[in-house]
Amino acid sequence: MTGFARAQGQIDGPQGGSWAWEARSVNGRGLDLRVRLPQGFDTLDGPARAAIAQRFKRGNVTLSLNYEAARDTSAPVINQTLLETLATAAQDVARRFPDLAPARIDGLLAVRGVLETADGAADGADTVEARAARDQALLVGLDQALDALAAARQEEGGRLAPVLAGILDHIDALRTKASGLASNQPEAIRDRLRAQIAPVLEVLSGQPSGTVPAQAEDRLYQEAAILASKADIREELDRLAAHVQAARDLLALEGPVGRRLDFLCQEFNREANTLCSKAAETAMTALGLDLKAAIDQLREQVQNIE
Repeated sequence: MTGFARAQGQIDGPQGGSWAWEARSVNGRGLDLRVRLPQGFDTLDGPARAAIAQRFKRGNVTLSLNYEAARDTSAPVINQTLLETLATAAQDVARRFPDLAPARIDGLLAVRGVLETADGAADGADTVEARAARDQALLVGLDQALDALAAARQEEGGRLAPVLAGILDHIDALRTKASGLASNQPEAIRDRLRAQIAPVLEVLSGQPSGTVPAQAEDRLYQEAAILASKADIREELDRLAAHVQAARDLLALEGPVGRRLDFLCQEFNREANTLCSKAAETAMTALGLDLKAAIDQLREQVQNIE
């Protein structure tokens, strides 16, 4: 199912800043997750995926976090130990690879951890606690975004419900029409057999074309009865009726039903294929093709629901 949601807010404190979660969902047979987080927020990946999987069972869901840290006005402090280690390593690399451009001081200072704020350098424990509080606040915001996405998907599902009901009504109407044509199947089979064997009997018996000798008439009815039994579509029609009712019952349920409806579409299609293969006249074949087209429409729409 498709949907979009956004939640945003502000966090105060040493690790504070403005944040915005964006969640998008498009159709998918299973649940495919893509979580995009800024550097330094990797600890949120697991909880974010778990929160998505708890709410949704189908769809391609993309979740992204935009975070802009509050401007830190405290004076930076150079981590001398780390800087000296990097400088020594850079000199060693320069000796081993003289053709490489030498390291620059601005490049060394840009390495993460070389420059620290005075507060962060003075008290690492406070930084850890502040980050934990920040992450907790972000997870609360994530719940807001996912709740909004779930509401958007549910709204789309509400719009699709009458569409699915209409397609099921059309399938049921085609099934009813097929039931009316089913009574013509034995007669159509007998007439087709008669037309096929009449020219042969004409050659063998010397009788005019289109007539069947009395001794062959009984045999003709026997063969027609055998073929009519094999071409009986009443079982397929009964199963189609059961599938229509099962689909309607699923649409009336609360909770995810997309996968079960997807399976029902396969059963619908199986019965339609059998009906077409047993068709003894063009009218039944045409009706079977219409039925397959309606089932395909149902299958396409079923891919859009949870």
